[in-house]
Amino acid sequence: RAVLDWRASYQLHRDLQPTDLSLLLLSTIQPISKPLIVMSLSSRQGLGGIVAHGGYRRSLRTLGIIPSTFRSGAESHCLSVALQLLHGDIDQLRREYLVLFKRGVSITRKLGFSDVIMPGEMRNDLYITLERGEFEKGGKSVARNVEVTVYVLDIDGQILKSHVAAGSGEPGGDDYHSLVLYHNNTPRWAEHVKLPIPVDMFRGSHVRFEFRHCSTKDKGEKKLFGYSFVPLMQEDGRTLPDGTHESDSSNVDLGIPFDTCNCDRGCTQNKLSLSLSLSLSLSLSLSLSLSLLSPPLCLSTTIGDMLDLLKWRAHPERINDSLSKLKEIDGSEIVKFLQDTLDTLFGILDESSKRYGLKVFDSLVHIINLLQDSKFQHFKPVMDTYIESHFAGALSYRDLIKVLKWYVDRIVEAEHQDHIQQVLKASEYIFKYIIQSRRLYSLATGGQNEDEFRICVHELFMSIRFFLSQENKAACPVTQTQAVFLRTFPAIYAELLKIFTVREVAGFVRETLASLPTTAQSECPLEAVKLQCIAKTVESQLYTNPESRCVLVPVVLRLLQAHMQEQRELVMCARILTSMLSLIKKEETGTPVSPPPRWLSTDALWWAQLVGLGVLGGVVALSGGATCRGEFVGCLLALLREMSDRHYQQLLQSFTSKEDLRDFLLQIFTVFRILIRPEMFPKDWTVMRLVTNNVIITTVLYLSDALRKNFLNDKFDYKVWDSYFYLSVIFINQPCLQLESFSPSKRKRILEKYGDMRVMMGCEIFSMWQNLGEHKLNFIPAMIGPFLEVTLVPQPDLRNVMIPIFHDMMDWEQRRSGNFKQVEAKLIDKLDSLMSEGKGDETYRELFNSILLKKIERETWRESGISLIATVTRLMERLLDYRDCMKLGEVDGKKIGCTVSLLNFYKTELNKEEMYIRYIHKLYDLHLKAQNYTEASYTLLLYDELLEWSERPLREFLNYPMQSEWQRKECLHLTIVQNFDRGKCWENGIILCRELADQYESFYDYRNLSKMRMMEASLYDKIMDQQRLEPEFFRVGFYGKKFPFFLRVRYSKALPTSLSTPPYFPLFQSKKTRMIDIR
Repeated sequence: RAVLDWRASYQLHRDLQPTDLSLLLLSTIQPISKPLIVMSLSSRQGLGGIVAHGGYRRSLRTLGIIPSTFRSGAESHCLSVALQLLHGDIDQLRREYLVLFKRGVSITRKLGFSDVIMPGEMRNDLYITLERGEFEKGGKSVARNVEVTVYVLDIDGQILKSHVAAGSGEPGGDDYHSLVLYHNNTPRWAEHVKLPIPVDMFRGSHVRFEFRHCSTKDKGEKKLFGYSFVPLMQEDGRTLPDGTHESDSSNVDLGIPFDTCNCDRGCTQNKLSLSLSLSLSLSLSLSLSLSLLSPPLCLSTTIGDMLDLLKWRAHPERINDSLSKLKEIDGSEIVKFLQDTLDTLFGILDESSKRYGLKVFDSLVHIINLLQDSKFQHFKPVMDTYIESHFAGALSYRDLIKVLKWYVDRIVEAEHQDHIQQVLKASEYIFKYIIQSRRLYSLATGGQNEDEFRICVHELFMSIRFFLSQENKAACPVTQTQAVFLRTFPAIYAELLKIFTVREVAGFVRETLASLPTTAQSECPLEAVKLQCIAKTVESQLYTNPESRCVLVPVVLRLLQAHMQEQRELVMCARILTSMLSLIKKEETGTPVSPPPRWLSTDALWWAQLVGLGVLGGVVALSGGATCRGEFVGCLLALLREMSDRHYQQLLQSFTSKEDLRDFLLQIFTVFRILIRPEMFPKDWTVMRLVTNNVIITTVLYLSDALRKNFLNDKFDYKVWDSYFYLSVIFINQPCLQLESFSPSKRKRILEKYGDMRVMMGCEIFSMWQNLGEHKLNFIPAMIGPFLEVTLVPQPDLRNVMIPIFHDMMDWEQRRSGNFKQVEAKLIDKLDSLMSEGKGDETYRELFNSILLKKIERETWRESGISLIATVTRLMERLLDYRDCMKLGEVDGKKIGCTVSLLNFYKTELNKEEMYIRYIHKLYDLHLKAQNYTEASYTLLLYDELLEWSERPLREFLNYPMQSEWQRKECLHLTIVQNFDRGKCWENGIILCRELADQYESFYDYRNLSKMRMMEASLYDKIMDQQRLEPEFFRVGFYGKKFPFFLRVRYSKALPTSLSTPPYFPLFQSKKTRMIDIR
């Protein structure tokens, strides 16, 4: 509210009234991005706004803020107001806006108590609001111009100097003069006055209000016509309650000097009326509001039970009742006088601990738990400040420990656990008081009774461990009490560290956590709480310290291991492990030197971590699509990255039996296979995949030693070795390791940082294979296909390492069987499938041929080996040609000719019927695509001729279902007839129809026989009715190496519709053939 041009000239023109008025409601201003808001206010604008906001003007007139005679004229004053919103507390603002505070900024405190009253915060302000007054005319024809003057008088009746403040930033004055409202006997001022009176001067002081008439004609002294006073404190020592008060006023006889009106604290209104000859015919009254903001003085206005407790020294006989009734007092009253209440409780405890110790402890628990309520949580800093700066109970720790232990000892046998649970909820602050009390006692006595204190604390933790070790059902009250304690237990660590060493506190925590039952129970709330306690322990200051961490890690991992083995609370387990391993990484990145931190070399710590490695890997393998799988993968990789040679030695030595080591190796190999799956990480996580592979190959190199030492010779274990080789093959064939597919710059960066991990793994495979000795026979021919796939990777060094393994396989197979037919068969089968996937090249064919030929030069079975190598090499030539022909853009005739060459090779040279049949169907599909229906029929007829009219069952193959040989031959006949019909080669179709008809007739299947005869008849009709061209054939010869391998020095006969047709067609005998040589 801005009142213009009247206060400044008040001393010269006391009868002057405000002429203009403008209002600005700060609550309506919305903070915007601009740091400074400038607003212009005028009297016309302000009043217009009041009228626009429905009834504001009327209400302001009612309050007396706007005189009833005030009119908004054409002329108006203007005032510009600049507003700036500053964020932060006062200390922060002083630092950030130093220039602003040098201008003499005034600080206005909240008109009321703060949300939180900190201990030691002193404020003694009495706010008086002049609300309204009622005055009679006093024989005048018009109403008075009333002015109220406010004074503060002490117990002697003397005016207190500088104890009346009209606003913030102004020096205190001796009095306060209200507004003068023209001709108004019922003025409404609504003016605030602050009286900063010291506490020691409150008793006996009072506020006096004098009422004067300000005449507009008489410029002399204003006429006093009445007064009123309000004592600041009642006779029983209580201050006046906050709120509105009506004060009856008295008229003054002007013939009596007013100095005699100064009254002492004991005067009553009746006595004043006698001594001053008051005229009671006129009625005067004053309404005012009081608001006292002084914590010490407000105690006198609190409720009786609270006051009895705070004044316990005056009424010691009421202590017991007052403590009992404390729980019934409203919580807002307790937190309002928190410091005084706590001082009272510890004062009683110091003087009468034996008599009231238990009740004081219960009262303290009640107050502590009161602060746990969301309504009073913001008072926790008040208690913290009290403990650190104002708490003085140096002997209280003895009683607090004693009572707390008494409650803990009763837990197991107590029928009702509610109150004990309340005690344990408050254990954090109870320990704060215990520790602070002991520190004060040590400071005062020089550390006396230290051993006694430590013994008491040890005995307390023994009691705690005993009740935590009890195994109960999930619904048992003791279990719930255990959960309550575990929730608050981590908060105690910081307090214990103030007195005990980190190793001593770590010992307390280790023994306490170790006492917990390790057997997990389904649907038991204690399991989740137990892990929450461990998580807070890992995040605490105690675990951050390397010295104490060595003590805590074994018990933490033991509890985690129990949960992970049972697959319970995996999300929380993953978060705990993540925190533990993140701390390791943080310490390493913060250390400028290369050696690891000292605690990292602690045997007990890493032994415990490494034993848990198998469990961790098991969780990764079994968690499937669980949300926690990513955390466990990260934990496993982080742990493996931190391990050194000695750590791996400790890991392998920790297994007491070969079976345990075997299970661990199988499990970790399975986990690694899962980690390198393409779907394990998003496609663009290249760095993560490379880090994972680097960790895997490093670990495999260490574990391969254990494989050689423990599972060879008489202790050979096929399953472990097979798992190892299977992992190695999958590792090398990962798409993310195929550096040839990367850009040159990316390939260079990867090679500089990680090297070619495929070559590293390939060398390890070769080394492990050489160690197998005669056990190699166990992997022949099973590992031929996987190793062949590895050699097809386009990496020269890898091929040079892996191809000689095939010579070794041929040698051992020759020793066992006298031949290597199995090796040959497996090589041929896998080559076809792998090369059809795009693997292999001409360089590989040449390298394969040269390396193996060189290896078998001195072997006794050299000739058969050369034959095998030549066969495989020729197959590679044809497969490479076939793959090249199948590329987009090649003509159909070339594809057909290449396929014919390959299927003939499988039939004549390799005698691989299954592969021969596969390529028959591939050739058939090519003919259909080229609409060479006659050629398609003859192609499919090759497979038909391999079958007999028998009931031999055939397995599911290609697109054929599982059926008898007769059924498949029937199906082929029908398909071939259909294609002969489409190719207009009806004569050949008739031959097949007759053959089918004979089969149907032999089985008396007359229905199908009828259909077949009708089909045969339709083919005769087509021969007679439809026209067709005479086919003409060509024999073409290709000479020179510029032609594909399958065309060189060969002859190809073709119909006009295609470039090649198998030379087994009988039509060549009756058709005209021409010869064309191409060189």
